[in-house]
Amino acid sequence: MTLLLGRSDLERVLDVPTCLDALRHGFATVGSGEGGSGEQDISARRVRTDLPGPGTATALMPSLVPGVPAYTVKVNAKFPGARPALRGLVCLHDLGSGELLAVLDSATVTAWRTGLAAALGTHMLARPEVARVGVVGAGAQADLVVRGLSALRTVRGLAVHDVDPDRARAFGEAHVRRGTGDGAAVEVVVAADPAEVARRCGIVVLATWARSPLLSRADVPSGTHLSSLGADEPGKAELTADLLRHARVFVDDVDLAVAAGALGNVGLGPDEAAGTLGEVLTGRVAGRSAPEQVTVYAPVGLPWQDLALSWLAYDAARASGLGTSYDWLA
Repeated sequence: MTLLLGRSDLERVLDVPTCLDALRHGFATVGSGEGGSGEQDISARRVRTDLPGPGTATALMPSLVPGVPAYTVKVNAKFPGARPALRGLVCLHDLGSGELLAVLDSATVTAWRTGLAAALGTHMLARPEVARVGVVGAGAQADLVVRGLSALRTVRGLAVHDVDPDRARAFGEAHVRRGTGDGAAVEVVVAADPAEVARRCGIVVLATWARSPLLSRADVPSGTHLSSLGADEPGKAELTADLLRHARVFVDDVDLAVAAGALGNVGLGPDEAAGTLGEVLTGRVAGRSAPEQVTVYAPVGLPWQDLALSWLAYDAARASGLGTSYDWLA
C-alpha cells in the first residue's frame, strides 16, 4: 500500500525542531557532494526544462541519505503567477525493492526543506546578537526561514517587503500571532523596497522570482548576513556580482551555484565561494570571520533534503494514522 500525503497531512506531521535536526544530520553526513548511502557514491541528478508559456519543469533523482532505507524522485512544475506557484509530487520508494511507499505534495516538502535548511545556514553565519530579520518576498519559503530562525535564536522584529504590500502585512501579522516563544512581542515594519529592509536588519532573507538583482554592495551595511533563496535556476538573481565579490559567500553545492545559482547567474565562478554549509556545520571551513563582514548563504537546493523530510513525514504519518492508503497494484 502507498500512503498519499497532501499539504494538510504534512503540516500536521512535520515539526520545526525535528526537521532542523534531520537537515543538520544530512548536511553533516551527505555534505555538498550529494554522496550516497553505504559503500556506494551515487550522484543525484537535476533535470530542468522550460515549458511552453511561463512554466518550468524540474526532476530531482535519486535522493539518498545514509541510514534512511528509501530514496525519493521529485517532479516539480513552477509557474510564478500561480498560487501555489510550485506544484508536483515527491515519490518515496523503498531502497531495497523500489516499492512506492508514499506520494507527497512537493510544494509543502520543498518549502519546509528549503526554508529550514536556509534557517540553519542563516543562524550559523549571522552575528549571534542579531534579533531583527528582514524578508524580501513574503512567501512560504521565507515563512519557514523565520519559523526556523525563531527556534534557533530570538527574533524580536521583522521588516517585510513584497511586491504585494497586503501580502507583506499578512506575513508580519502571522508572525506577530505566532510570537517569539518567550512571550515577547514581535515588532513588524512593512518596508518600501529591499534596500530599506537591508538598512533596518542585520539578517535579510530573499525568496523571490527576481531575474534582476535586488540588492547591491552599496545597499548592504557592514556586518549584515543575507540568505538568497530565489536564485535557484538559470536566469534568476537577487544579489549583484559586486556584492557577492565583497561578501564571504557560502552555498550548498559549489558546482550547482555556478551552473544555475547565485554565483553563475551573475557571471561569477567557483573561487567566489568560501565553502558549503555542510563544511561549516562540520567545522571543516570557518563561517563568519569578523563582526563587520558581510556574509551570504545562497543555496540552490539539494535532492537529499527532500528525502530527509519525506522520510520523517512518512514515518510520523504511519505512527499517527494520517494520510490516505492507496493500492497502486490493484
